[in-house]
Amino acid sequence: MVKYGILTLVSIFSFVGIAQEMTPETLLAKSITYHDPDSAWESFRGSLSITMETPKNSNRYSEVALDLPANYFKLSVKKDDTVYELLLDKGDCQLSLNGSENITEENAKKYRLSCDRTITMKNYYTYLYGLPMKLKDPGTILIPEVATKTFKGKQYLVLKVQYDESVGSDTWYFYFDPKTYAMEVYQFFHNEAENDGEYILLNGIMEIQNMKIPQKRAWYTNKDSRLLGTDILTAYRKLD
Repeated sequence: MVKYGILTLVSIFSFVGIAQEMTPETLLAKSITYHDPDSAWESFRGSLSITMETPKNSNRYSEVALDLPANYFKLSVKKDDTVYELLLDKGDCQLSLNGSENITEENAKKYRLSCDRTITMKNYYTYLYGLPMKLKDPGTILIPEVATKTFKGKQYLVLKVQYDESVGSDTWYFYFDPKTYAMEVYQFFHNEAENDGEYILLNGIMEIQNMKIPQKRAWYTNKDSRLLGTDILTAYRKLD
Protein backbone atom coordinates (compact mmCIF):
# COMPACT_ATOMS: atom_id res chain seq x y z
CA MET A 1 0.00 0.00 0.00
CA VAL A 2 2.85 2.37 0.89
CA LYS A 3 4.65 1.55 -2.37
CA TYR A 4 1.44 2.11 -4.34
CA GLY A 5 0.92 5.45 -2.62
CA ILE A 6 4.47 6.59 -3.46
CA LEU A 7 4.07 5.60 -7.11
CA THR A 8 0.78 7.49 -7.26
CA LEU A 9 2.38 10.63 -5.83
CA VAL A 10 5.27 10.37 -8.31
CA SER A 11 2.77 10.07 -11.15
CA ILE A 12 0.81 13.09 -9.94
CA PHE A 13 3.92 15.26 -9.52
CA SER A 14 5.17 14.19 -12.97
CA PHE A 15 1.81 15.05 -14.52
CA VAL A 16 1.75 18.48 -12.85
CA GLY A 17 5.34 19.07 -13.97
CA ILE A 18 4.42 18.42 -17.60
CA ALA A 19 1.63 21.01 -17.36
CA GLN A 20 3.89 23.59 -15.74
CA GLU A 21 6.51 23.23 -18.47
CA MET A 22 4.02 23.50 -21.34
CA THR A 23 2.57 26.72 -22.73
CA PRO A 24 -1.08 26.93 -23.86
CA GLU A 25 0.12 27.53 -27.41
CA THR A 26 2.22 24.36 -27.34
CA LEU A 27 -0.64 22.26 -25.96
CA LEU A 28 -3.03 23.61 -28.59
CA ALA A 29 -0.50 22.94 -31.36
CA LYS A 30 -0.05 19.35 -30.18
CA SER A 31 -3.80 18.79 -30.13
CA ILE A 32 -4.23 20.28 -33.60
CA THR A 33 -1.44 17.99 -34.85
CA TYR A 34 -3.44 15.04 -33.49
CA HIS A 35 -6.82 16.15 -34.87
CA ASP A 36 -5.77 17.86 -38.11
CA PRO A 37 -2.17 16.95 -39.05
CA ASP A 38 -2.53 18.18 -42.66
CA SER A 39 -4.30 21.49 -41.85
CA ALA A 40 -7.32 20.25 -43.81
CA TRP A 41 -9.96 22.10 -41.81
CA GLU A 42 -9.32 25.52 -43.34
CA SER A 43 -10.16 24.13 -46.81
CA PHE A 44 -12.94 21.78 -45.66
CA ARG A 45 -15.62 20.92 -48.22
CA GLY A 46 -18.10 18.27 -47.13
CA SER A 47 -21.43 17.30 -45.68
CA LEU A 48 -21.90 15.87 -42.18
CA SER A 49 -24.91 13.77 -41.17
CA ILE A 50 -25.76 14.26 -37.50
CA THR A 51 -28.41 12.59 -35.34
CA MET A 52 -29.48 14.39 -32.17
CA GLU A 53 -30.86 12.12 -29.43
CA THR A 54 -32.62 13.84 -26.53
CA PRO A 55 -34.29 12.30 -23.46
CA LYS A 56 -38.05 11.76 -23.86
CA ASN A 57 -38.07 13.25 -27.34
CA SER A 58 -37.90 12.12 -30.95
CA ASN A 59 -34.61 12.21 -32.83
CA ARG A 60 -33.59 15.17 -34.96
CA TYR A 61 -31.69 14.44 -38.17
CA SER A 62 -29.43 17.15 -39.60
CA GLU A 63 -27.31 17.44 -42.72
CA VAL A 64 -24.64 20.14 -42.46
CA ALA A 65 -22.97 21.12 -45.73
CA LEU A 66 -19.87 23.29 -45.43
CA ASP A 67 -17.60 24.75 -48.08
CA LEU A 68 -15.33 26.97 -46.01
CA PRO A 69 -13.27 28.44 -48.90
CA ALA A 70 -16.48 29.37 -50.76
CA ASN A 71 -18.21 30.72 -47.63
CA TYR A 72 -21.09 28.28 -48.11
CA PHE A 73 -23.29 26.75 -45.41
CA LYS A 74 -26.48 24.72 -45.65
CA LEU A 75 -28.35 23.09 -42.79
CA SER A 76 -31.14 20.61 -43.59
CA VAL A 77 -33.14 19.40 -40.59
CA LYS A 78 -35.79 16.68 -40.32
CA LYS A 79 -37.74 16.13 -37.13
CA ASP A 80 -40.89 14.05 -37.16
CA ASP A 81 -42.86 15.27 -40.21
CA THR A 82 -41.14 18.65 -40.47
CA VAL A 83 -38.24 19.51 -42.77
CA TYR A 84 -36.56 22.89 -42.97
CA GLU A 85 -33.44 24.29 -44.62
CA LEU A 86 -31.22 27.24 -43.77
CA LEU A 87 -28.77 28.39 -46.45
CA LEU A 88 -25.97 30.96 -46.53
CA ASP A 89 -24.08 31.35 -49.80
CA LYS A 90 -21.51 34.14 -49.71
CA GLY A 91 -23.82 36.03 -47.34
CA ASP A 92 -27.02 35.44 -49.30
CA CYS A 93 -29.64 33.80 -47.10
CA GLN A 94 -32.45 31.42 -48.12
CA LEU A 95 -34.99 29.67 -45.89
CA SER A 96 -37.48 26.93 -46.63
CA LEU A 97 -40.03 24.91 -44.67
CA ASN A 98 -41.33 21.60 -46.03
CA GLY A 99 -40.04 22.53 -49.48
CA SER A 100 -41.56 26.01 -49.62
CA GLU A 101 -39.89 29.40 -49.26
CA ASN A 102 -43.30 30.95 -48.43
CA ILE A 103 -43.12 30.76 -44.64
CA THR A 104 -45.76 32.31 -42.43
CA GLU A 105 -44.72 34.54 -39.57
CA GLU A 106 -46.19 32.00 -37.16
CA ASN A 107 -44.13 29.12 -38.57
CA ALA A 108 -41.00 31.25 -38.80
CA LYS A 109 -41.31 31.92 -35.08
CA LYS A 110 -42.25 28.33 -34.23
CA TYR A 111 -39.28 26.79 -36.05
CA ARG A 112 -36.91 29.73 -35.46
CA LEU A 113 -36.40 30.35 -39.16
CA SER A 114 -34.54 33.59 -39.83
CA CYS A 115 -31.33 34.78 -41.43
CA ASP A 116 -29.94 35.75 -38.02
CA ARG A 117 -30.61 32.20 -36.85
CA THR A 118 -28.90 30.85 -39.96
CA ILE A 119 -25.74 32.82 -39.16
CA THR A 120 -25.89 31.54 -35.58
CA MET A 121 -26.17 27.94 -36.74
CA LYS A 122 -23.31 28.35 -39.20
CA ASN A 123 -21.11 29.68 -36.40
CA TYR A 124 -22.28 26.89 -34.09
CA TYR A 125 -21.42 24.01 -36.41
CA THR A 126 -18.16 25.45 -37.74
CA TYR A 127 -17.02 26.14 -34.17
CA LEU A 128 -17.90 22.79 -32.61
CA TYR A 129 -16.83 20.58 -35.51
CA GLY A 130 -13.77 22.72 -36.19
CA LEU A 131 -12.35 22.32 -32.67
CA PRO A 132 -9.62 22.47 -31.55
CA MET A 133 -8.47 24.22 -34.75
CA LYS A 134 -10.96 27.05 -34.18
CA LEU A 135 -9.07 28.04 -31.04
CA LYS A 136 -6.59 29.80 -33.32
CA ASP A 137 -9.27 32.19 -34.60
CA PRO A 138 -8.88 35.94 -33.99
CA GLY A 139 -10.49 37.08 -30.74
CA THR A 140 -9.61 33.85 -28.90
CA ILE A 141 -7.75 34.46 -25.64
CA LEU A 142 -5.72 31.55 -24.24
CA ILE A 143 -5.26 32.03 -20.51
CA PRO A 144 -1.45 31.77 -20.01
CA GLU A 145 -1.35 28.62 -17.92
CA VAL A 146 -1.91 24.94 -18.65
CA ALA A 147 -3.87 23.46 -15.75
CA THR A 148 -4.29 19.86 -14.62
CA LYS A 149 -7.65 18.48 -13.62
CA THR A 150 -9.25 15.12 -12.91
CA PHE A 151 -12.61 14.89 -14.63
CA LYS A 152 -14.81 11.80 -14.47
CA GLY A 153 -11.89 9.88 -12.97
CA LYS A 154 -9.31 10.77 -15.65
CA GLN A 155 -6.45 13.25 -15.53
CA TYR A 156 -6.35 15.94 -18.21
CA LEU A 157 -4.30 18.85 -19.39
CA VAL A 158 -6.69 21.79 -19.49
CA LEU A 159 -6.82 25.03 -21.46
CA LYS A 160 -8.92 27.93 -20.22
CA VAL A 161 -10.23 30.11 -23.03
CA GLN A 162 -11.99 33.44 -23.07
CA TYR A 163 -12.95 35.72 -25.95
CA ASP A 164 -12.88 39.36 -26.97
CA GLU A 165 -16.19 41.05 -26.24
CA SER A 166 -16.92 41.26 -29.97
CA VAL A 167 -16.69 37.46 -30.22
CA GLY A 168 -18.33 36.12 -27.06
CA SER A 169 -18.60 36.35 -23.30
CA ASP A 170 -18.55 32.70 -22.16
CA THR A 171 -15.59 31.07 -20.44
CA TRP A 172 -14.52 27.72 -21.90
CA TYR A 173 -12.33 24.87 -20.68
CA PHE A 174 -10.86 22.27 -23.02
CA TYR A 175 -9.61 18.93 -21.67
CA PHE A 176 -6.86 17.04 -23.50
CA ASP A 177 -5.51 13.54 -23.04
CA PRO A 178 -1.98 14.00 -21.65
CA LYS A 179 -0.48 11.29 -23.90
CA THR A 180 -2.20 11.70 -27.28
CA TYR A 181 -3.41 15.32 -26.84
CA ALA A 182 -6.82 14.30 -28.14
CA MET A 183 -9.58 16.69 -27.08
CA GLU A 184 -12.00 14.60 -24.99
CA VAL A 185 -14.11 17.10 -23.03
CA TYR A 186 -15.05 20.74 -23.24
CA GLN A 187 -17.05 22.88 -20.86
CA PHE A 188 -18.47 26.39 -20.88
CA PHE A 189 -19.91 28.79 -18.35
CA HIS A 190 -21.95 31.95 -18.83
CA ASN A 191 -21.24 32.83 -15.19
CA GLU A 192 -18.73 30.46 -13.62
CA ALA A 193 -19.51 31.60 -10.08
CA GLU A 194 -23.06 30.30 -10.55
CA ASN A 195 -21.85 27.00 -12.05
CA ASP A 196 -24.19 27.41 -15.00
CA GLY A 197 -23.51 26.26 -18.55
CA GLU A 198 -22.71 22.78 -19.74
CA TYR A 199 -19.98 20.21 -20.25
CA ILE A 200 -19.67 17.99 -23.29
CA LEU A 201 -18.16 14.50 -23.30
CA LEU A 202 -16.59 13.41 -26.59
CA ASN A 203 -16.46 9.75 -27.59
CA GLY A 204 -15.30 7.97 -30.71
CA ILE A 205 -13.48 9.33 -33.74
CA MET A 206 -14.54 9.62 -37.38
CA GLU A 207 -11.63 10.12 -39.76
CA ILE A 208 -12.52 12.70 -42.41
CA GLN A 209 -9.95 14.06 -44.88
CA ASN A 210 -7.30 12.74 -42.46
CA MET A 211 -8.86 14.73 -39.63
CA LYS A 212 -9.92 13.01 -36.42
CA ILE A 213 -13.35 14.47 -35.64
CA PRO A 214 -15.17 13.40 -32.45
CA GLN A 215 -18.12 11.21 -33.35
CA LYS A 216 -20.34 11.61 -30.28
CA ARG A 217 -20.97 14.70 -28.21
CA ALA A 218 -23.02 14.18 -25.03
CA TRP A 219 -24.23 17.44 -23.44
CA TYR A 220 -24.72 17.74 -19.67
CA THR A 221 -25.57 20.61 -17.32
CA ASN A 222 -22.69 21.70 -15.08
CA LYS A 223 -24.95 22.18 -12.09
CA ASP A 224 -26.48 18.72 -11.79
CA SER A 225 -24.92 16.63 -14.61
CA ARG A 226 -28.31 16.23 -16.28
CA LEU A 227 -28.09 14.79 -19.80
CA LEU A 228 -29.51 17.25 -22.33
CA GLY A 229 -28.81 15.32 -25.50
CA THR A 230 -26.26 13.54 -27.64
CA ASP A 231 -25.07 14.53 -31.11
CA ILE A 232 -23.92 11.56 -33.18
CA LEU A 233 -21.92 12.06 -36.37
CA THR A 234 -23.19 9.20 -38.52
CA ALA A 235 -21.83 9.88 -42.01
CA TYR A 236 -19.71 12.14 -44.20
CA ARG A 237 -19.71 12.79 -47.92
CA LYS A 238 -17.72 15.06 -50.20
CA LEU A 239 -19.54 17.97 -51.75
CA ASP A 240 -20.08 17.79 -55.50
